[in-house]
Amino acid sequence: MSKHMRRSLSVAAVFIVLAWAQVNAWADEILVSAAASLTDVLKEISTGYQAKAKHNVKFNFGPSSGLARQIEEGAPADIFFSADLSQMDALDKKSLLEPGTRKNLLSNQLVIIVPADSKIVIASPKDLLKTDVKNIALAEPASVPVGVYSSKYLTDEGLWDQVKPKIVPVQDVRATLASVESGNVEAGFVYKTDAAISKKVKIVYEVPVDKGPKITYPIAVVKESKNKNAARDFMNYVRSPAAKDAFKKYGFVVID
Repeated sequence: MSKHMRRSLSVAAVFIVLAWAQVNAWADEILVSAAASLTDVLKEISTGYQAKAKHNVKFNFGPSSGLARQIEEGAPADIFFSADLSQMDALDKKSLLEPGTRKNLLSNQLVIIVPADSKIVIASPKDLLKTDVKNIALAEPASVPVGVYSSKYLTDEGLWDQVKPKIVPVQDVRATLASVESGNVEAGFVYKTDAAISKKVKIVYEVPVDKGPKITYPIAVVKESKNKNAARDFMNYVRSPAAKDAFKKYGFVVID
């Protein structure tokens, strides 16, 4: 290779490094701590956002209770997207949310699922008491939103004390879905949106919206965020018509 060619390559490399540095100088990375039930739809929404915006989006998915606890303990997060109000309320009371950014965005519906090839008939929640329903997967009923919603519903129906011995507590709603898919349990409580993404399960009972607990997903910018402008920008996109269409496509109810 001649000296001229080496010099040209060196100059080109410098320009590439400078261009990369320039791009990264104005590109922020947004970290969103979001409920596990939002996994698929937020990944799709972020793809659309990143195609138009200069910011990158990363996610920390899990049970809302665990994510809220992480934020309380100082773990990095720019946005918190919870599957219930109580977890957001807890952070709000401790002044851990950026004032004026909290919004109620979505709603959902509880359903009972069984493996797709199951012969068990569950026409009402009382059928969970049948002897052939030995184990019921449920996200931790003491703290994880879908578990809290489900246990409250069963309590209101006068069934919780009888069903409780059959409950197999798991980490979050996606762990419930996986447990039912694998056939390790006979049934499970998930959101309607989670059941819709799996061909390995079937919905056998939908909890009537007027009978079940009111399910609300709030979103807010975290006060300790180092990228508040970028976080606000992504939040605006999450509330845009394109994002709302995505939420509806996945079965969520958008709260206007």
